[in-house]
Amino acid sequence: MNIFNKFIKAFQSDVGINPGRLMALSDGIFSIVMTLLIFGMTLPEMELLTAGDFLAFIQSMLPNIGVTLVSFILLASFWIYHHQFFKLKSLNMPLLWLNILVLASLSFIPFTTTIIGTYSKFFLANFLFGLNILLILVLFIVMFKYADKMNFLKSELTADERKYTYHTFYMIMGLTVAVNLLDFNVSLNFIYLFFLVPIISIIRDTRFKLKHVEL
Repeated sequence: MNIFNKFIKAFQSDVGINPGRLMALSDGIFSIVMTLLIFGMTLPEMELLTAGDFLAFIQSMLPNIGVTLVSFILLASFWIYHHQFFKLKSLNMPLLWLNILVLASLSFIPFTTTIIGTYSKFFLANFLFGLNILLILVLFIVMFKYADKMNFLKSELTADERKYTYHTFYMIMGLTVAVNLLDFNVSLNFIYLFFLVPIISIIRDTRFKLKHVEL
């Protein structure tokens, strides 16, 4: 038991890696994933000979364009969260791999975006996209909670800051579940409710700052 405790202690010790390197890696993955979204939209295999053909092509691409915008907005929001909430002074191996798992789940967004853009009429395509977003949120919460517990964050959080952070993510998780339920029971177009994510974030951030501003 003593050996096991020593192993756990060594495993959770500081790895000596500059947190800035992890942030640089994360920024690089975000930029690549956001760029890859455009590759989900391709030109038709057949040559377009008339204006009618071109118009029909543009109309057929509207679902792809819409879901690509949704994915881009979500990725931008996650990038903002990563910089806003995940400010580290040090890290250990578990935290390093938790961040890598978050990045791995982010990397699937271009794939699930292409699926939903191509097969939007199927609920399973929408469900896989929603599951991808939910997995990112769950992993981010676990990563943030672990960093907070291990005192790896640059500044110690107050009770209000901790509540604000977790409630923001719980609200977006609830929105993700609601989108999947509405997709299945009402209309597949409810995926566009994800455009509410930055609106929710901006409103909550503004209210939090107003609440704590020194008058």
